[in-house]
Amino acid sequence: MQMSPVIATHMSLALAALVMGPVALWSRLGTTRPRLHRGMGYAWVTCMAGAALSGIFIHDYGLPNWAGYTPIHLLVPVTFFSLYKGLSAIAHGQVSLHRRTMQTTYILACVVTGLFTLLPQRYLGQLVWGQWLGWL
Repeated sequence: MQMSPVIATHMSLALAALVMGPVALWSRLGTTRPRLHRGMGYAWVTCMAGAALSGIFIHDYGLPNWAGYTPIHLLVPVTFFSLYKGLSAIAHGQVSLHRRTMQTTYILACVVTGLFTLLPQRYLGQLVWGQWLGWL
C-alpha cells in the first residue's frame, strides 16, 4: 500500500481531530469559553466525519479482509452513529449524555484506533516506526 490522496486526506483529518479533541471536549469545563467549545466542537465533528467517510475508500488486502475491508472498518458506522448520538443529545438538552458520548468517541475513535493504526504491521505503523528506527 502506498500513500494515496485518500490516505493522506484520512490521515490529515484524523490527526486534526486528535489534536482538536481535547480543546473541544474540555474547554467547556467551568463554563469559561462556550464559544471556543462550540467552534472547536463543530470543527472536531467535521474532521471525525471526514475521517470516517474517507476511511470507507481505504482498502487493505494484506490483512484478513472482506472485499478490502478489515475489522477496523467497523468503526466507520460506529463513529457516524456516535457523532449523531452526541449531536442529537445536545439538541435535546441532554448535556451529560452529550458529554459522555463525545468523550467516549474521542477516546475510542481517536486514541485507541490511532494506537491500533500505529501497529508495526500496518501501513502507517511502518511509516512511523520505519522512519523512527531509520534515525537511530
